[in-house]
Amino acid sequence: MDEEYDVIVLGTGLKECILSGLLSVDGLKVLHMDRNDYYGGESTSLNLIQLWKRFRGSDKPPAHLGSSRDYNVDMIPKFIMANGALVRVLIHTDVTKYLYFKAVDGSFVFNKGKVHKVPATDMEALKSPLMGLFEKRRARKFFIYVQDYNETDPKTHEGMDLTKVTTRELIAKYGLSENTVDFIGHALALHKDDWYLDEPALDTVKRMKLYAESLARFAGGSPYIYPLYGLGELPQAFARLSAVYGGTYMLNKPECKVEFDEEGRVCGVTSEGETAKCKKVVCDPSYLPNKVRKVGKVARAIAIMSHPIPNTNDSHSVQLIIPQQQLERKSDMYMFCCSYSHNVAPKGKFIAFVSTEAETDNPETELKPGIDLLGNVDEIFFETYDRYEPVNEPSLDNCFISASYDATTHFESTVVDVLNMYTLITGKVLDLNVDLSAASAAEE
Repeated sequence: MDEEYDVIVLGTGLKECILSGLLSVDGLKVLHMDRNDYYGGESTSLNLIQLWKRFRGSDKPPAHLGSSRDYNVDMIPKFIMANGALVRVLIHTDVTKYLYFKAVDGSFVFNKGKVHKVPATDMEALKSPLMGLFEKRRARKFFIYVQDYNETDPKTHEGMDLTKVTTRELIAKYGLSENTVDFIGHALALHKDDWYLDEPALDTVKRMKLYAESLARFAGGSPYIYPLYGLGELPQAFARLSAVYGGTYMLNKPECKVEFDEEGRVCGVTSEGETAKCKKVVCDPSYLPNKVRKVGKVARAIAIMSHPIPNTNDSHSVQLIIPQQQLERKSDMYMFCCSYSHNVAPKGKFIAFVSTEAETDNPETELKPGIDLLGNVDEIFFETYDRYEPVNEPSLDNCFISASYDATTHFESTVVDVLNMYTLITGKVLDLNVDLSAASAAEE
């Protein structure tokens, strides 16, 4: 271990694994270590016995739940936008050859006490029970504007500069109701709160276009895809990629103490009495706790069920978003369900998650509106975890720390963090212009 590396990556969470893969492909010499004896860190995937140990303190789950090894329960479950940045990163690194994806059945939103399919196109807007007749026509016009909008073609801009016009102003032009704006902003554009209304509209229009293009990609009921056997496959796929490019992986390395020189710059990592020298360290917040601060916490429930989430057209995999306004909260609530159709549970079993940015210290009460939508559950587990963000100055100490995972059930915010870190580490922007058809394994 006494060699020198360009970068040492600590923790095999998804963000760290993607960065380790990207840096290895760039030709950097990478050493990747984890104090755990398994891949994935916070974003690991557990079988039933591991799940039972973590939440019930015993290794004897009830027999009626089926075989432990048929469960792959992701601790940070997030669906992947079919045309989104993560898929582009996967194709850019060619890691797609280690993974099989399958389309996700449904994308739903909770509105006025009911669960509805998210309308994403002008035709779906006309059919949606979310809106009355006149509102449908107004929404259809807005959807057509978004579908036809092309940043480089001023003829499609209808006289508006979306880098200056706010989302609120754009929506006012089409006269959309607050109710319609709520599901467009949170379930289509996937904003986590309502700040976006007073920001330039270009970001929201691009997010809506990404949703619609992703939806069209696999002609399924949602814009999302998910790996067979769950997200636990992703860190391992990136580990294989890194190894192909000469990266070194070491699991089960205790302590992993980051060493600094007199000027406060990172110079190596020590584990079990040996020090590996390096120029830069990439890690999750748990490896450098004195360089991060707590910014919030996530409350969530994990349920094992014997049926899909009710009112989602029997979808075997689904995302359901409850916008904050529907519950008079400050942040949205997210629901995620996956099943044996993605090989994450035995036949007939479904795994559901309800998560949100915690506003109280009582997850059971806080998550109740989401849990009530699940129907009968076989088992349910609750937990909260703190979210951290880095406060260090990477240009001074050469430490690049990822932020904790948020409550969302899709990957868009996670990938933004990874791409920003990549630019900080390398000084360049990752080229994501790739042939999207390279990730078509999901179409079966």
